[in-house]
Amino acid sequence: MSLTVGILFTSLKPVLDVDCEKLAPLTPSVYNAPAPMRMTREMSPFEQHRFSVAPMMDWTDRYCRAFHRHLSRRARLYTEMVTTGAVLHGDRARLLGFDDLEHPVAVQLGGSDPGDLAAAARICADFGYDEVNINVGCPSDRVQNGRFGACLMREPALVGECVAAMKVAVRVPVTVKCRIGVDDQDPEAALDALADAVLAAGADALVVHARKAWLQGLSPKENRDIPPLDYARVHRLKARLPHVPISINGGIAGLAEAAVQLAEVDGVMLGRAAYHDPGLLLAVDPHLFGEAPPALDPFAAIEAFEPYVSARLAEGTRLHAITRHMLGLFNGRPGARAWRRHLATEGVKPGAGLDTLRDALAHVRRAPAEDGEPVAA
Repeated sequence: MSLTVGILFTSLKPVLDVDCEKLAPLTPSVYNAPAPMRMTREMSPFEQHRFSVAPMMDWTDRYCRAFHRHLSRRARLYTEMVTTGAVLHGDRARLLGFDDLEHPVAVQLGGSDPGDLAAAARICADFGYDEVNINVGCPSDRVQNGRFGACLMREPALVGECVAAMKVAVRVPVTVKCRIGVDDQDPEAALDALADAVLAAGADALVVHARKAWLQGLSPKENRDIPPLDYARVHRLKARLPHVPISINGGIAGLAEAAVQLAEVDGVMLGRAAYHDPGLLLAVDPHLFGEAPPALDPFAAIEAFEPYVSARLAEGTRLHAITRHMLGLFNGRPGARAWRRHLATEGVKPGAGLDTLRDALAHVRRAPAEDGEPVAA
């Protein structure tokens, strides 16, 4: 477990001592259970977006989301972006299938044709997603060539038409994830224009990546780091729109920084920080929602996750497809390197199964703690 998460758990010990026995860990019996068996308290639209894990291409697939759900009941999880063309003409079961345990889970769509987005949204809603989100933030060349993603910041009226069509097609919330602007746009005018257009069309919430996107000259990776963060711009948007759930995204490294942002906006969305250090998700429910986590520590989370892993292996899924999302779970803890190395070298082999996962975990259990004592199981 990382130092940050350890500090959070120490500070939240009174909460955990009071509530942990009231909420049992996820078990196979609730994998296909209705949501009330997992979360008994209904949340307002503002609370629903209090914490989320960002949609990330090649990362937030169904196996990643299932793993993250074993670390937080309350985090809202997002799919990788799926294009409308893929939804309408591709293998929907492969692209959109998910396990009931992932709720609350949102699907992110990429597209710019109102009719196609409406049809794709309807299909996604029929699959059981809790929210449909439209991508107005991705800056990649491929996305630009398809006329969607961040380049749509220049066409707020079109994005409004897309949202309006989606709202007619589905009953679940329709949300928008955007940037504060692109290229030489004035962030004050660009973000207000986009927000006003989609809200007039019925958008239920906004997620704002607090950076511009430079569509020429920067790669998608560079666009995640080089354009300066402007959190204050998102704060001003929230102050102007107090009745709208607004979440902030971009450069938030952990829950301490998330708490600072939550003094100004309704929600925070973490991306790479949550993926590379998933152990921090164990502190989300107690720290941000005042509830016990689904597992007391990473060891218990893996134990609860094992039946899911076993079921997927029985279906023919390779172990590495699941465990590649777990490599950072013990970051900052003795044995973390051996855990990563074992999963990376042994988990990719044909026939790798639960024994491989358990052997990797044993490296952490056996690792000496910093004070010389063995790590507790």
